[in-house]
This record gives sequence, C-alpha cells and structure tokens, in this order.
Amino acid sequence: MLSSFKDIPFRENWKVISEIKKGWSNDKKYYIETKDNEKLLLRTSDIKLYESKRKEFEFIKIVNALDFQMSKALYFGKDIKDSYVYMILNWIDGKTLYETLPHLSEKKQYLLGIEAGHILKKIHSIPVEEKDIPPNKDKYHLWKLENFEKGSNRVKNDSKVLKYVRNNIDLVNSSPAVYLHGDFHVGNLILTPDEHIGVIDFNRYSCGNRYEEFFKLQSFSMEISIPFSIGQIHGYFKDEPSHVFWKNFSFYCALSSLISIAWAENFDDNEINGMKNRYYETYKHFDGFEKIIPSWYITKKEVSF
Repeated sequence: MLSSFKDIPFRENWKVISEIKKGWSNDKKYYIETKDNEKLLLRTSDIKLYESKRKEFEFIKIVNALDFQMSKALYFGKDIKDSYVYMILNWIDGKTLYETLPHLSEKKQYLLGIEAGHILKKIHSIPVEEKDIPPNKDKYHLWKLENFEKGSNRVKNDSKVLKYVRNNIDLVNSSPAVYLHGDFHVGNLILTPDEHIGVIDFNRYSCGNRYEEFFKLQSFSMEISIPFSIGQIHGYFKDEPSHVFWKNFSFYCALSSLISIAWAENFDDNEINGMKNRYYETYKHFDGFEKIIPSWYITKKEVSF
C-alpha cells in the first residue's frame, strides 16, 4: 500500500498504514505511524475536488489557532499524475464520544457536553469573510425538500412537517453567518486520554446560520446521551437559550428529519429505516412541531446530574 502514495513527501518515513472504514465521507482515510512513532491521518479525495479540499485544509489551519484539541493541518497536495488530492493531519488519540459516553456517569456526560458547547462557540467566533457567505441557502433547502417529496420514502405526517418548514424558511437567513464545523456530533468528537474533547472531521465545514449546527444533537447525539446534549446547549449559551434559538432549533430539526431520509436513499435500506426512525423520534419530541423545545431538554436549574 505504501507504493500507492509514493508522491507524498516523507512517505518513506511511514512504517504503518491502515485504511479506516468508518464514516460516511467519500474521502479515503488511513491511519499512519511513522518510524519516529508519530501518528497521522491521511485523507485522499478525487482530484476534481482539489479546490474545495484546498479550502478545507486552509479552514482547518484557521481553526488550529483556537485553544482546544483537534486535527492539525500538516501537509496538502496532489499526486504527480493528478489522480488524487491528499491532506495529512495529526492523529487524535482516544475513542469517539459515541463509543465512550454510555460508559460514563451522567454528570461526566453533562460536563463533556458543556465542554463541547464551549468548543462550538469558539469555532463560531472565527471572523467570516464575505465571499464565504452562501447566497440563496433557503432555496437550496427548499430544493432538498422537493427531492424528499419526489422520493419513494414518504413518512406519516410529513405534509405537516413540510408545511412547518416552508412557513419558517426565512429563519435560514435570520442570523449573522458563522463558520460551521458542519458535522458536530458524538461521532466526530474524541474523548482523549486526558479526558477532554478532541474534534475531528472538518470535511463538511460550511458557512451559515449558527443554529443550524445544533440539529445534530437531535439527529445523533441525543440517541447516545441526553445529558451530553443538554450540556452542549448549556455550554454554548451563558444563560438559558432564547426563543430565537429554540425557533431555529425546531426548524432545523424538522428540516433535517425529512431531507436526511432522502440522503439515506444513496445508501441502503438500513440507513433509510434509521433516518425514518429518527424522523418519528423528532416528531414525537417536538409534539408534532406544536412545540419548539424538545421534551428531552431541561433547564440549568433543573439539572441534577
């Protein structure tokens, strides 16, 4: 396998390379150990993605200036035949919160959620360049909804949820744009050996409404740990979240619960059924979107973890 990457600088210093099969990214990922016992992550992508991957690498370098543990951008380039683009990052030791949270006390889960909220707040503090603010993101979301409607995996009461999303589509542009990690959930957060959080997988980073970042709590993190999910909200906000946050949160949860089903059609029945189940859970937690605060949430005053 080493010969496949002969154009990558310093590859002669690698002693271990092992492909990583986890995740939904189209990137190919490899764990690397060097002869100097340094641990690295290699990501390769189709050469057609060169420019977007270059921007991703530059964004990671910007985030690297923040004071939390994360993937560090080390090297970027392409092979001599222009067949793939690569980036090399440092390896974050530990296991994902997806794996570790169920084995921790509720108090520790909650405290890690608070830490995650602080980290997310820091990412959102990065000054945004005007050129990175996407135009017509509301139309993009409406297009995704149309794709869901045309699909063969409609779900009970989806007409009500579709109406709710369309009636609130203006929320997409209601908050100043920030840089988003894009996939901030327990599968991309590492519990490091010092029992803090390391952040990985910035490949879905984007620019948009800060509250869009939170729907992954409902879609993924909440399934693993409600205390963590509550903690992330408490850690992000100094006080209790405002009505504006909850209105946006319920909107993005409704939107994602539908378009994630259409996204899953690119995979298999297991993924489709998984997203359908998440839709029904979301519908229940928001009482058919008659409420904007999910039933699993409790305030800081109510916390007894």
